[in-house]
Parts: sequence; C-alpha cells; structure tokens
Amino acid sequence: MSTAASRPRPVSKPAPDLTSRAYWNGTIKMSLSKFFILSVLHQRPMHGYDIARAVERTTNGCCSPTEGTIYPALREFEEGGYVTSEAEVVSGRERKVYTLTDRGREAFKVAVDAWMEITGILVDSKRVTDPPSGGCCS
Repeated sequence: MSTAASRPRPVSKPAPDLTSRAYWNGTIKMSLSKFFILSVLHQRPMHGYDIARAVERTTNGCCSPTEGTIYPALREFEEGGYVTSEAEVVSGRERKVYTLTDRGREAFKVAVDAWMEITGILVDSKRVTDPPSGGCCS
C-alpha cells in the first residue's frame, strides 16, 4: 500500500526574477527568433549557418539564435509550407538551403503587422514609466 509520504514530491522550480534584465532579454530573444528567421529568408535563400549569422547581423547581436533554435523553427516552417529546402553540396558537405514560399512571405507580413502593433503599445508603456519632466506636477 502506498502512502502520501512515499510519493516523490515534485521539484519546485524557482520563480523567475522579473527584475532581471537577463530574464526579459531571454524572453524577447525566444519570441523574436522565428520572426527574424523569416525576415532574413525574406531577403534570400540561405542555409542554417547563414541564417544564424544574418539574424545576428540584422539585430546588431541582440538575437543570436543557436542551432537548437534555428533548426526546430525551420522544420516547423517547412512542415507548415512556409519554407522549402533543397540539398546542396558545398566543399564536399551537404547543406540544406531554405527558401521562403509565398505562404512564408504572407506569414512574415502578418508578423510584421503584429509586431508593429505591439511596438506602439510598448512605446506607450515607456511613456508611463518615464513621464516627461517639467510639467505642472513635477
């Protein structure tokens, strides 16, 4: 007979430190990785390594996706019909080159619109946290 005392207790995960810039930077990077992968593929077809470097350049180093981020996203995009891939041999090594489809271009357009909308809200939020000085109430 099993008792409550013999059951393993779940290991509680520490609460994230929401006052940490690193926490928010990580959250932002995870959210934007897919967006920037679509963005660089909107410019031209690329293989995974080129995608990572292009995203890093495009974001001035803010977003540096790893293989663990890029390839699952590309697999998801390919399954959804947003990209196609074609094997290419370069210096004796086979690489997949990813190309944005028309559906992928439409997805990128929708993503841009969504991020632009939230950007306006973020700008308004900044005004709340940093009110202008010199007014009648300062």
